[in-house]
Amino acid sequence: VQLVESGGGLVQAGGSLRLSCATSGDTFDEYAVGWFRQAPGQEREAVSCISITFGTTYYKDSVKGRFTISSDNAKSTVYLQMNDLKPEDTAVYSCMASIFTRPGSSCPEHGSWGQGTQVTVSS
Repeated sequence: VQLVESGGGLVQAGGSLRLSCATSGDTFDEYAVGWFRQAPGQEREAVSCISITFGTTYYKDSVKGRFTISSDNAKSTVYLQMNDLKPEDTAVYSCMASIFTRPGSSCPEHGSWGQGTQVTVSS
């Protein structure tokens, strides 16, 4: 599967952005798709994930209530709506899609990655 991300940019604190992860292939409903982020000097972390198969979702605690993950199965695309952005949300955001998920999780593993998109939140 190939992934193409879009929607990053520079925004002031309190602002909003919507990231898109468009996938190729015809097995979208078998995937789990996750948004991960990596800030300079930090490890990559899972921000939000969705199991297209089961419709379950995961959110990192610090983004709960601010970020919403959704999918458009007709477009094979997953979105991450990010509201009330904070400077600590600044990172490169990448999506991953896989038919494999971490045990007991909606997050994918051993999957394909997109190229990443920069999100910068100014204070």
